[in-house]
Amino acid sequence: MTVRGGAGPRDGKDPGGRPPMARPLDADARGASRPAPGAGGTVSRYETARDRRSRAGRGGLARFLVFLAVAAAVVLLASGTVLRPLTRSLVVGLADANPRALGLPFVADFVREDLGDLLTLPASGDPTVVEFTVTAGETAAGIAGRLVDEGLLRDARAFLLIAIERNLAGSLDAGTFLLRRNLTPDQLVTTLLEAKDPSLTIQFRAGLRIEQMTAYIEARPPEIAALQMSAADFLALVRDPPASLLADYPWLDLPKGASLEGYLAAGAYRVLPDATPEELVRQMLDRFYAEVGPERIAAARATGVPFHEVVALASLVERETRLDSEKPLVAGVYANRIARGMLLNADPTVIWGVDTLALRDLPLASWPEYSFWNVPPDPLASIDFPASIAGYQTYREKGMFPGPICTPTVTSIDAALAPATKAGYLYFVAIPGGDGKHDFSKTYEEHLRKLRAYGYVP
Repeated sequence: MTVRGGAGPRDGKDPGGRPPMARPLDADARGASRPAPGAGGTVSRYETARDRRSRAGRGGLARFLVFLAVAAAVVLLASGTVLRPLTRSLVVGLADANPRALGLPFVADFVREDLGDLLTLPASGDPTVVEFTVTAGETAAGIAGRLVDEGLLRDARAFLLIAIERNLAGSLDAGTFLLRRNLTPDQLVTTLLEAKDPSLTIQFRAGLRIEQMTAYIEARPPEIAALQMSAADFLALVRDPPASLLADYPWLDLPKGASLEGYLAAGAYRVLPDATPEELVRQMLDRFYAEVGPERIAAARATGVPFHEVVALASLVERETRLDSEKPLVAGVYANRIARGMLLNADPTVIWGVDTLALRDLPLASWPEYSFWNVPPDPLASIDFPASIAGYQTYREKGMFPGPICTPTVTSIDAALAPATKAGYLYFVAIPGGDGKHDFSKTYEEHLRKLRAYGYVP
């Protein structure tokens, strides 16, 4: 029905780099408590900047010197193995109040012995990814305490001991890091203190169909070269989402057998290299719901229109125009045609079907080279579709097509929820050289005159 002008891809926005490096920070922390050896508890040593400043100066230095003298005397007295447990208890207790002493080999040895498996084992076996923010002015001791508080570390001393031994306690980067809950203390130090954040960013723009997303993952461009995710597994999940996934998103209310087409929100996603397809898909569904909001879903249902149908119309609007000002008018054209029992004659749905059939015959490895959304050379009305996708041949089948053809923006969803139908437009045509603008008509005769005026037909 429409004559489309060429349009380049919509560029995604770079989510931005990490905040600049913070100033060198002191790793000192005082006044912390410690669980009894073997008790299996956690120790939190979160210390505020005010606390550190109030304890700084001569008093801190004097206490540290006293500690050194006492610790040295205890070690000298503990010449026999019988006294070793008592010596360890005394040294560890003194080290709790003076974490800087962890830099002394004999103190580190006693603390390491006291920690046992807490030095090497993760806090849990949960692989869930969480965000952890290091703020400017924070110490290694403060970070260790918050890691304990958030269940990412069992004993703050493990983090501090490793940090001091690797000479990383005094130079910290501010930023937000992705951490799995099953990281070991050593891995936490590497990520947070060496600032070796392994995360990468997957960027999807609006208007993509799930096969284009799959092709991007399969292509492994430089920005996601380290991604280990299988593109085939991602495609299988979004085409046939399991009941266990759908149960967590009851607002989807998909027709039986429907894919997640249309609901995978565009944008930038930070993931770890070993991210699973389900982790990525859950992020995308969460963002879709956060951006669209329950109010729009409720508004659709209040009118008796399935939200799935609203998303489908929005996806068509997304492919037809990139101008937000035109989207309600485009949605209105299709709403008016449906109300009059007319064929939609929607080019994008037919092009979607043509691409779908072409991709069936191509191995996934060649999808990155496939050119999507090209208008086929044959008249659109002449193209035959198999029964499985016949509803997308809108030059032959009346009514709404079965489901979304791409990911729409919120503005397209708003247009589908409130199409501009009052003007009575039934046709539109792309204006050559019009920067994506269209000319709308109420009758076929008017539309035909415009096609001639713009040089589309003789």
